[in-house]
Amino acid sequence: MSSEKMLTRIGGLLRQAESTDNEHEAQAFMAAAQRLATQSSIDLAVARSHTANRERRPVPTQRMIRIGEPGKKGLRTYVQLFLAISHANDVKCDVTQSSTQVYAYGFDTDIDACEALYASLIIQMVRASDTYIKSGSYREATVEKLVTEGRGLRKRTRRVKVPIAGVTARLNFQLAYAARIGERLAAVKRDAEAEIVAAEVAGTGTALVLRNKQIELQDYYSETSQARGTWRGTRATAGYSSDARRAGDRAGRAARLGTSPELGAARGQLSS
Repeated sequence: MSSEKMLTRIGGLLRQAESTDNEHEAQAFMAAAQRLATQSSIDLAVARSHTANRERRPVPTQRMIRIGEPGKKGLRTYVQLFLAISHANDVKCDVTQSSTQVYAYGFDTDIDACEALYASLIIQMVRASDTYIKSGSYREATVEKLVTEGRGLRKRTRRVKVPIAGVTARLNFQLAYAARIGERLAAVKRDAEAEIVAAEVAGTGTALVLRNKQIELQDYYSETSQARGTWRGTRATAGYSSDARRAGDRAGRAARLGTSPELGAARGQLSS
């Protein structure tokens, strides 16, 4: 018998000994556990701890994610990337008005996955957008802008085409990148869950387990979240650039989602 199975078996006997009100049963279970422990040279305390860890039921939790310092520009698209990743990993989020912090609600392993993915993808997004801006191709595009001329009765407003500003191009690029990443991760999640459900043994109820997990998270979020209103950070008020959007979408399609050098590195601050 493997040490894993032996630990589980001894721990089960200890649990039965500690949960019964019958003194004779308790002594019998404890004696059986001690015999197995002696035969396999396993300490009873180790077996008890092993069983407790295996049976500890995970529950949703809240974690504060630092995105960036107050006043730092560009945090909105960083938050948008984190939200796209979170949505595909069963993590709900609240965002501060300044976009400097995200409050993540979910199971520890899911939040860990979000932070690991973000640590890699934010680096890729910033590098890709820098390359796009430095190429200067965004300058070939224009955007319509309302211009007011004259005063009083002679005052009139007309639309004129002006070159796209670098900040507008970067914003549009990164919004499209985040959207594409969200779509890719959601597709991966759907395929993985469908494969698990299709391969499950009859009666195991994987689909029900996944649904119950969503309900438990929603209940926890409703009870814990103190958010008021809706985060408005996704609005591209600076203008729209179809060229930058297409470039950002292409970069999002090419981004690495799996294991990469960045995933093993120390995690930096998240941004909003």
